[in-house]
Amino acid sequence: MTDNRMYFANDEDAALQAAYAAARDTFKFFWRELSWEYRRIVPGLEMAAVKLPFATDASAIDAPSHEHMWISDVQFDGEQVSGSLLNDPEWIAGLTAGDAVSAPITDLEDWMYVVDGQVYGGHTIAAMRRTMSQDERAEHDAAWGLDFGEPGVVRLVPAPVPERKSGLFGKMFGSKPAQVAATEQAPSEREHPMSENMGAKFDEGLRDQPDMVHFRDDAGWTLLQRDALAGNYQPVSLLLKHGADASLRTPSGKTALDLARQMQWPRIVQLLEGDH
Repeated sequence: MTDNRMYFANDEDAALQAAYAAARDTFKFFWRELSWEYRRIVPGLEMAAVKLPFATDASAIDAPSHEHMWISDVQFDGEQVSGSLLNDPEWIAGLTAGDAVSAPITDLEDWMYVVDGQVYGGHTIAAMRRTMSQDERAEHDAAWGLDFGEPGVVRLVPAPVPERKSGLFGKMFGSKPAQVAATEQAPSEREHPMSENMGAKFDEGLRDQPDMVHFRDDAGWTLLQRDALAGNYQPVSLLLKHGADASLRTPSGKTALDLARQMQWPRIVQLLEGDH
């Protein structure tokens, strides 16, 4: 991953501050995608990272107050974002690429992941690209080797795959666009494709291994809590169907409903409220 140090921005810039806020508001889509990436046998993302600020050394000459670094191997527990530094910092002597770092979710400045060369997220990058000339944007995008889309536009999730007609009428009239309801749904209302496609297998797995419904991982979390945090409606629904206890709390004291409310997953909130 190529970093973007060739373009600097003032931390006090209103557009950049708005980008930080937008990144925090939409981080849930990044985490939903990663929740499925970590379940895949074959990785589907070309990269996934978040940007966090780190205080620079007081003795560093001409250093800004904070250095903004991209982090990979991201984990999230509802409070802290953690991972590994992707690059060596310029103004922090105690950190090097690959070091494990963490910060409160309230410090998050950006997130992005890449599918088929297309960038999703990248709010701060979008803010900087908007101020560049066409030639500067071309140079920037070539340095990254990625498709960032139109200036000022931030993709959150891949567009739904259009449904196609089949049979005689399909041959006569060709393919049809995606259903209006699917294309007009807000990303937080739309189920992740893997969640839709793996429903039957997930249901079968819970029937065959009922202990998984109540299992707590090494961090003390249940599957219900993990999927509620990530916004995976179908797994949450199936776990409840198989008897998952929605009243259980994470080590920090949060229920699955608390986590869904925190991340603003309306369908899961409604589902868990109905289970009480």
